[in-house]
Amino acid sequence: MMAMTCKDGKGAITDNGKYVRYTPEQVEALERLYHECPKPTSLRRQQLIRECPILSNIEPKQIKVWFQNRRCREKQRKEASRLQSVNRKLSAMNKLLMEENDRLQKQVSHLVYENGCFRQHSQNTTPATKDTSCESVVTSGQRQSTPQHPPRDASPAGLLSIAEETLTEFLSKATGTAVEWVQMPGMKPGPDSIGIVAISHGCTGVAARACGLVGLEPTRVAEILKDRSSWYRDCRAVDVLDVLPTANGGTIELLYMQLYAPTTLATARDFWLLRYTSVTEDGSLVVCERSLSNTQNGPSIPSVPNFVRAEMLPSGYLIRPCEGGGSIIHIVDHMNLEAWSVPEVLCPLYDSPTVLAQKTTMMALRQLRQIAQEVSQASTPNWGRRPAALRALSQRLSRGFNEAVNGFTDEGWSLLGTDGIDDVTILVNSSTEKLMGLNLSFSNGYPSVNTSVLCAKASMLLQNVPPALLLRFLREHRSEWADNNVDAYLAAPIKLGPCSLPGTRAGNFGGQVSLPLAHTIEHEELLEVIKLEGVGLCLEDALMGRDMLLLQLCSGTDEKAVGMCSELIFAPVDASLADEAPLLPSGFRIIPLDSCKGDSSPNRTLDLASALEVQGSGNKLSGERDVIIGGARSMVTIAFQFAFESHMQESVSAMAHQYVRSIISSVQRVASALSPSPNGGIHAPLGNLFEAHTLARWISNSYRCYLGVELLKVVGEGSDSILKSMWHHSDAILCCSMKAMPVFTFANQAGLDMLETTLVALQDISLEKILDENGRKGLCSEFPQIIQQGFACLQGGICVSSMGKPVSYERAVAWKVVNEEDHAHCICFMFINWSFV
Repeated sequence: MMAMTCKDGKGAITDNGKYVRYTPEQVEALERLYHECPKPTSLRRQQLIRECPILSNIEPKQIKVWFQNRRCREKQRKEASRLQSVNRKLSAMNKLLMEENDRLQKQVSHLVYENGCFRQHSQNTTPATKDTSCESVVTSGQRQSTPQHPPRDASPAGLLSIAEETLTEFLSKATGTAVEWVQMPGMKPGPDSIGIVAISHGCTGVAARACGLVGLEPTRVAEILKDRSSWYRDCRAVDVLDVLPTANGGTIELLYMQLYAPTTLATARDFWLLRYTSVTEDGSLVVCERSLSNTQNGPSIPSVPNFVRAEMLPSGYLIRPCEGGGSIIHIVDHMNLEAWSVPEVLCPLYDSPTVLAQKTTMMALRQLRQIAQEVSQASTPNWGRRPAALRALSQRLSRGFNEAVNGFTDEGWSLLGTDGIDDVTILVNSSTEKLMGLNLSFSNGYPSVNTSVLCAKASMLLQNVPPALLLRFLREHRSEWADNNVDAYLAAPIKLGPCSLPGTRAGNFGGQVSLPLAHTIEHEELLEVIKLEGVGLCLEDALMGRDMLLLQLCSGTDEKAVGMCSELIFAPVDASLADEAPLLPSGFRIIPLDSCKGDSSPNRTLDLASALEVQGSGNKLSGERDVIIGGARSMVTIAFQFAFESHMQESVSAMAHQYVRSIISSVQRVASALSPSPNGGIHAPLGNLFEAHTLARWISNSYRCYLGVELLKVVGEGSDSILKSMWHHSDAILCCSMKAMPVFTFANQAGLDMLETTLVALQDISLEKILDENGRKGLCSEFPQIIQQGFACLQGGICVSSMGKPVSYERAVAWKVVNEEDHAHCICFMFINWSFV
């Protein structure tokens, strides 16, 4: 039987009340209302019907169904769009992988040929004769001295010849077999990864190569990459000295580039470059560069004081348009950074291709991906509402810190003194350019007219400590190394008077609140505002509860990122956080030195890649990750800047010198606690290993005494085995003092992971702080039983880590730990089957 239909007075066609066919006018009205409120309440739907006469004869229930269907269609449309985007990415990545596979096949064929040539050379060589036909193959893995070629012609015609030669050599590296590439340790290509990253093996200098997809047009990509100082943090300046157009529509540029030195122990680098921009026959955009050396009949840059002239071998960018929008990009960086000019301990920074890949090649891809996301999603959460302005602030922080570390004379810095004991260097800058815009006000309320800036800096070598772990500790536990009096001085330098310059550490820190501003796509860099509560030099400051704001840049917190340095840079700011706010950055830079040794060896690459697949958590130093960090060294560079009135120079210098020396001591103490020990990753939490063994024995014996079962399955004999078994126990074991306000004194590895802390910072955490309200009530009711009976079993619940993360546990056991004389030493807790919520 056919269903009967009718048409109401307003034009809507109904089918026995089952569904409504809306007229175009009604659909237009509903669409307009949907864009205003896609999910209206029942009251709002009734209001819509009253306010819109064209919908007056439609049931509220039908309006509800229409909005449900409309939301479903919108969701399907977005999902279809997302799948189309993913499909385009996968297609482009598949094309890129196929090209990479072809290139690798060519490289394999080339290596097979070289191997055969080498064998033939070995078989045919006699003492009387020497076949040199394969000599280049035999020595391909060794760094040869550069042959002395006649000077190159640097006239316009000669520069074009050099440019075409540079283009050919660059393309042979980007898509051919001119360099033997091996996969970057830990990098796995995929549609959402940064790309395919490779490093050189056995070539002159160091080289890195990356291929990736970015959602920007080729011309925009080239524009960003050419502006090297906007994304390359080590780049101090790039000056375009001359531009020459070419007949094929390209351009030749002559550049002078300066790079910062990463530590106070090295010298900055500079380059005299030719850059050639052209379009290939297939429509690809190419930007390639090389150093101009040994040239005549053209301009040149003489040696610059305080810089070492380095060499850039043919490098650049191959940018191809991608179907559906965006670009496929190949990046090659190939440099000879003159490692001979730095101390031997710093050579890995200059002869490691992994370091070059992290600092330069991957940084370029990250900048492109960041800008592409900002363009595609105007309201992206990664960099807030003002992505370009926030990126500029992070760039200024990094640049200001680099300027402090390098202390160039042309910036106005002059040496005030050094300390032969710990090499603390003091620099002073009174130049107008440096001080312009600071507008520092002093205690009398008037701005200073004779203000200067002082920088105290030092570098130190640390053994066997993961840079990422050390940086996280410095960021999360500022009170372990900072002086709140000096923090107050950094925020508002004052004259000598009733409130003298800061001296020894005050020791009382107020609260610390972190406000994240922005982070990059891969979370390798975080920009945040730190609020330090209750800092001040004077009693009136303490009474008024003066707060201090720091703009802070944190990068390199991923322990799995091989060759990446870690930085914590901060500068006092006011609440306005204006884009052009004056900044005096201070902070830390921690550079791994030995983690990249042998990184260009194919065998080593496989070992590192497999080790990096192990997922670590918290502060856990697994045996697998010891492949990377075992015995590694790190260079820590510290630089602090102070503004002061010129007549206070001597006093501020003494204060800054003492402060940096105290920071050096604190960092050494923290690094010693964080570094893996020869005792299987166990540290001596109570000052020495003997006390740790003793405590472990007391904990185990007390558990057996009060609960009647063994706590640990000990393999072997002696207290050393007990400590190791407890340290690696799967449940979180924590000891706290028997005080009115119990604080933690010891934890095993699982306990440290649960609280997200370290043994050094553990004693700053109280038991009450980690328990929720139910946990505190339950503990208060059970505490007398623990003291009298010796143990108590607690119900499961929720506690909070030191970083504020909720942690659930199935149940907990608490027992009294007694010593050999049966005197209560502490209370021990074991949280069973814990996990982050």
